[in-house]
Amino acid sequence: MKSAVETLSPTRAKLTVEVPFEELKPSLDAAYKQIAKQINVPGFRRGKVPPAVIDRQVGKGAILEQAINDALPQKYREALEANSLEPLAQPEIEVTKLDENEGFEFTAEVDVKPEFDLPAYEGVSASVEDAVVADADVEEQLDAMRERFGTLSDVERPAADGDFVVLDLTATQDGEVVEGAELTGMSYRVGRGGMIDGLDEALLGMAAGDASTFTTQLVGGDLVGQDVQVAVSVTQVQEQELPEIDDDFAQDASEFDTLDELTADLRERLGRGKRLEQAAAARDAVLEAVLETVDIPLPETLVADELTARRQSVEQQLAYSGTTMEQYLETEGQTVEEFEADLERRVRDAITAQFVLDAIATKEELGVDQEELSGHMVRRAQQSGQDPQEFVNHMLEHGHLPELVQEIRRGKALALVVEGAVVTDASGNTVELKGLQPDGTIMDVEDTPVDEPEADSQA
Repeated sequence: MKSAVETLSPTRAKLTVEVPFEELKPSLDAAYKQIAKQINVPGFRRGKVPPAVIDRQVGKGAILEQAINDALPQKYREALEANSLEPLAQPEIEVTKLDENEGFEFTAEVDVKPEFDLPAYEGVSASVEDAVVADADVEEQLDAMRERFGTLSDVERPAADGDFVVLDLTATQDGEVVEGAELTGMSYRVGRGGMIDGLDEALLGMAAGDASTFTTQLVGGDLVGQDVQVAVSVTQVQEQELPEIDDDFAQDASEFDTLDELTADLRERLGRGKRLEQAAAARDAVLEAVLETVDIPLPETLVADELTARRQSVEQQLAYSGTTMEQYLETEGQTVEEFEADLERRVRDAITAQFVLDAIATKEELGVDQEELSGHMVRRAQQSGQDPQEFVNHMLEHGHLPELVQEIRRGKALALVVEGAVVTDASGNTVELKGLQPDGTIMDVEDTPVDEPEADSQA
């Protein structure tokens, strides 16, 4: 087999492949055998019909077509390998020559991974914000704990922001009750929001026994975006009484004996969370710093397909939450043009990152073992809310394992780059990333014995 490659653009190539008759013959023999089992010819047993008779019965052209269809995929893969091409999509294939005695020729146009110079990625410098736990952060946690231990008591006054009310609510349109929009005896905190637009404003100032009606628009259901009338009545107004923050509260709300111990524990927990947030920001900053040093031509068809997929994903999420695209853009303070420009920028950055990380993984000879693949599939299943075994079966049945292996290799490549980077916070301190554990604690890598199972599990 002979093959030649023509570069149509930095991201698209055209293969011309010549397949001689001797390499087509196995597929041609297989085609004759298959058709011989399918036809009935007087005087011949099924499956024993000679090729010459099959040619007269079926036509030589049909036999050749079946043989070529059988041989093409393998010959295409061999041509890719021979010319060191990595395809990014399905090819456009055309059979350009066919001779029953000499073989056939075909061309294949396909988007391919572009060639580029891998940027320097050792010792990349990046900066992130300080991981600071403010007093307000600790106070917020304490307030949340106080609310869990708070008590409600009835009050003889109009409802104020932060009060709890017990209410009955009915939404109607043209006098008909809206399905699923009728509630009785529901406890609701005034000012919480997220239920029905206009409800909080209507409840402010209402006392037990009061009723009110207002017009709003529903954000979900069949009547999304349409005006409905909401009748609400209050049967109770309750004030929340919170416990004092002292040692007694610490003992009731936690395993600690004193408020100081509880506060110190909260600060430590928040600190671990801040470190994880800082590590995520460092990863993004390091990757961004690497991408700024490289300019890779991107296949426009790949960009267009990814744009369509991400746009559809956003629209599905908005529809699921009962929000329109117009409402979302208004909340984000974006125009349609700004949204599309931002989406395209993120898509191009993501595709560029994939190319760079794949190149790093190849250069560093990063592999994936069975344990890593199994763990990755379990995590992916958990993230999507699927049964792990069902997820694994789906991946196997649909041939998605190579994609998962790529994901793992890219993750390992990024981890390698981040661990070798010099990351500082806004105060000039070096950010420790190499020993950071999933719970936000820092492991002393140098002091950990190499034969401990924990060290092996973190590799």
